[in-house]
Amino acid sequence: MNLAVIPARGGSKRIPGKNSRTFCGKPLIAYSIEAARRSGLFDKIIVSTDSEHIARVANEYGADTPFLRPDNLADDFTGTVPVVQHAIKYLHQCGWEPNYTCCIYATAPFIQASALKDGFEKLRADDAKHYAFSVTSFPFPIQRALKMQNGGVFPFSPQDIPKRSQDLEDAFHDAGQFYWGTSNAFLKGIPTFSETSIPIVLPRHLVQDIDTLEDWARAELMYDAYVKDRIES
Repeated sequence: MNLAVIPARGGSKRIPGKNSRTFCGKPLIAYSIEAARRSGLFDKIIVSTDSEHIARVANEYGADTPFLRPDNLADDFTGTVPVVQHAIKYLHQCGWEPNYTCCIYATAPFIQASALKDGFEKLRADDAKHYAFSVTSFPFPIQRALKMQNGGVFPFSPQDIPKRSQDLEDAFHDAGQFYWGTSNAFLKGIPTFSETSIPIVLPRHLVQDIDTLEDWARAELMYDAYVKDRIES
C-alpha cells in the first residue's frame, strides 16, 4: 500500500495564504493533489494541514483530510519529517499500514506524475535504498561562486577559478517536489541525504522554488511556457 502525504500549513509569512493561493487558475496545492491522483500510485492521498480552509480546498480536489494537524506540528519551526511521521502513525491507529510513503510538497506546481512513477519504481527495485527524491542541476558551476566580504568580492573556491567549466564536477540541489521513502525509513528518521537515497533528476525548467512574490511571478511565467499545455501522465 502506498501513501501520499502533502504537508500544507495555513500560516505563510512571505506569501500569505500561499498553499491555497490561486496559481495559473487554480489553488497552488491542487497541482500536487492532481499529479498524485494522475499517477495512480496511491491508495491514500492525505493533506496534513492545520487550516480548515486548506482542508476544504484539498477535499475539492480529491485529497483526504482525516485530521487537522496538532498545534505542536504547525509552527514555523516544524520540520517535514515529524509531519509525515504523524500522518503514518495516525493511519496505523486506524489499522492501515502503508509500505511506501511519498511526501509531496504543496508548493510544486511543476510536479509530473511521470516523475512520481519513476521515483517509486526505482525505490521499489532496490531493497538497499530508503528514499528516492527529486533533484535538479545548478545552472552555473557552484565552484565559481563568489562572496562579498570586507568591501570586496572573493571566490569561495579560488583553486577552481582558472579551470574550464567543463572540467568542474556537476552539482545538484533538492528540487523540493517529492520524497519517496519506505514508511519505516520515515518513522525511524533515517536521513534523506545519504548513500541510501536515489536521486530523480528533473530538468531545470520544471523546478522553481516559490518563497517570495518574485518567485511566484517567475513560476507562473514558467508554468505557462513549459507546462500548461503539456501535462504528463
